[in-house]
Parts: sequence; structure tokens; C-alpha cells
Amino acid sequence: MGWGEGERQGPGVCSCRGCGTPLSLAFADLGLSPIANALRRAEDNGRPEIFYPLQAWVCERCWLVQLHHKLKPEELFSSSYAYFSSYSSSWLEHARVFAEEAITRFALKSDSMVVEVASNDGYLLQYFKRAGIRIQGVEPAANVADVAERERGVPSLRAFFGRDTALKMRASGLVADLMVANNVLAHVPDVNDFLAGFAILLKPEGVASFEFPHLLRLIEDVQFDTIYHEHYSYLSLLAVETLLARQGLRAFDVEALPTHGGSLRLLVCRTMAPYSPTPALAALRAAEAAAGLNRTETYLAFTDRIRRTRRSLLRFLIQAQEEGSMVAGYGAPAKGNTLLNYCGVDTSFIAFTVDRSPHKQGTWLPGTRIPVLAPNAIDVARPDYLLILPWNLADEIMEHMAHVREWGCRFVVPIPETRILA
Repeated sequence: MGWGEGERQGPGVCSCRGCGTPLSLAFADLGLSPIANALRRAEDNGRPEIFYPLQAWVCERCWLVQLHHKLKPEELFSSSYAYFSSYSSSWLEHARVFAEEAITRFALKSDSMVVEVASNDGYLLQYFKRAGIRIQGVEPAANVADVAERERGVPSLRAFFGRDTALKMRASGLVADLMVANNVLAHVPDVNDFLAGFAILLKPEGVASFEFPHLLRLIEDVQFDTIYHEHYSYLSLLAVETLLARQGLRAFDVEALPTHGGSLRLLVCRTMAPYSPTPALAALRAAEAAAGLNRTETYLAFTDRIRRTRRSLLRFLIQAQEEGSMVAGYGAPAKGNTLLNYCGVDTSFIAFTVDRSPHKQGTWLPGTRIPVLAPNAIDVARPDYLLILPWNLADEIMEHMAHVREWGCRFVVPIPETRILA
């Protein structure tokens, strides 16, 4: 019998992966769930699908939120990893703007070196390459790294990043003026080893840029669907600054971003580097304290909000079914699989979903076995509702699929509660 969300447990159940303190405060229990990016393919027919506990805990010493059940990275980020960054036009634009701003702000030149950790399909480093700046990607998923090299000419070291990888890179003569880690810090099981790699590879006045979904936004907007096995940690400025200090690193600037439902971009340097802290950093520390990210009761209160979100989605789907309306999905993101599995939604509620990525088309969502088709399936089936699973991209998707309104189809988003959009 499982423990409930937001309940205190006996001491010593597991230890914080940041500071080693025994964990006793549960944040969210989403039951059993398959690996969120493990799309089912035709060759998987007949093979059992494994479901793992999906439970998040909070460290009451350093306030790092983290998964209880830890899978090996090799099980999650395999040679057939399904996520390719370049299939979101808004994310590509986000990357392009960052590259331009970073080149100017940090005076990067042709002899500078930019290293991206978890460089995926070269979506970001391509813009530094076009500016004539030296680049190096580090990407553990071989199939994604192959695309980066073949289609964008981005050199990609196929490895998990950490202390050992950084030492090998430095031994080869590589040191970085700028390191970038977008949406990867949460994916790392050993955060101390991972951050130690940055301390090894950065030049004395080098800068590292980390982007990650902000825990404060997860709590405020009930983004529990962003909890899945690939995300070992759920990060606040409070927790990350503690992790950085352990490696001789510090933050000197922070920016709130709209990406992934609300993220932070944290600029980091060595402790003794000559970068003055910006007012934005102090302001965010104060905002997190005011929101109670250093108080136990904030985390205990999250349970009921998750349950309300689930009831809201199920009410909509049941009503649509009783009206004889067809609901189709848009997108096959990891967050959607957490949502659908936790809510118990399968093909009896959602006929199919579509995705722009050809790497996902012709597969089935893990757990729910909802088929993933090409976007033109929407035009053939003409559903009454289109449930946007990557709700953080709702504006982009609604613009791209605006023509569905011609037959009366309406867009729906499920977070923080199910809403039918105009």
C-alpha cells in the first residue's frame, strides 16, 4: 500500500542527493508510471511495459525536491531517445536570441569556446557556429547526437557529463568561455558530480548559463505533469545556490523566462570571478522566501491541488464522451504522459494524438497506448476538441492549427485546470 502525497514518513527512507540528509517529507505521489519518453513502437508488441513509482520528496535542509525512485540514466536517455529540440519553432527562436545576446554580453570571438551540455540535435550551438565561434556539444543520446552532426555540423561528444568527462575534455586542451546547460540540471542523478564538471571546464572568468523549470511556477500553476522519471530534481534558486556553492561556483544574475511553463536562466561563475550580483538575484531570493519555499507547509499543501486538477480533466473528458464528442490530443511530450497515466486516461477518452516530430509518429504513448499520428490526422478525423498536451506551447500550436476552428473544433489545455479556449 503506497503512501499518500504530502504526508510525512519515517526518517531514513532515502537520502537527499544534494546534501545527504535523510528525507521524511513527501511532496507528490503520482502512483506508478512508465518512463515518460519511452514511446511504444511496433517491435515492442508482446513485450511487457514496466511501470515505476513516481514520487517526489523534499529535503528540509537544502530544500531540493527530488524523486524517490531513481532510475539509471542509461535506462532513460538511450540510443533511441525520442526528444528532438528543433521541432519547436518557438524554442529555436529562444535559442537564437540567447546566442546573439551571449555573444554580445560576454564578448565572444572566433577564438572563444562555447560548450553545451545536453546539446541535443544542435538546436543552439548552430547559432554560435554561424557566428564563427568554436563549439562543442556533449550529448549522451547517440541518435540525437548523430542528427546534430549530420544536419547542423555540430561536433557532439557522446557522453554523460560530469567530473570524469570534464577532466578528459580539459586534458585534450578544451576549456570554455561559455558553458550552457538548458533543461538538463533536473535530469541529472548526481548533481554534485555534474556541477563539478563545470568547475573543471570553465576558464577563470568563464560563465555558465543554466536554464531549468522553476519550482515556484510548478507549485503555483500545479504543473505536476512536469514530474517524471527523467527529471530527478525540481529546482528553486534556493536549492541551486546551495549546490553551486559546494563546487566553488556562484550565481551572479537570474532571469525569469516563459519557457516550459516558467523557467529560470541562471548565470554562474567561479566564486572569485569579477561578476557583481545583480538586483534580480536578491529580488528572486526574496520572492521565493515570501512564497514559502523554505517552509514545510508549502509542500504539504500541494496534494489537494494535484487532485483538483485531475478531477477537472476527467470531468471534461467524461462530459465530452457523454455528448458524443471526439477528443484528440496534440503533442506527445513527456509531461503529457505523466498527466494521462496519473489521470487514468486512455483511448476510451482520447482517440489519438498527433506530433510534428517524425520520430514520434507511428508510435503509441507509454502506458495509455494512445496512438501518435502525423498532424494531418486531425484534418481527416475532424475532432470536436483538441487537447494540447504540451500546454506551454499552446499559443504556437493554436496558431499552427488555427484552421480546425473551421469545423468548430475547440482547443483545450489541462493545466492548472482544464479550460476550453476561445
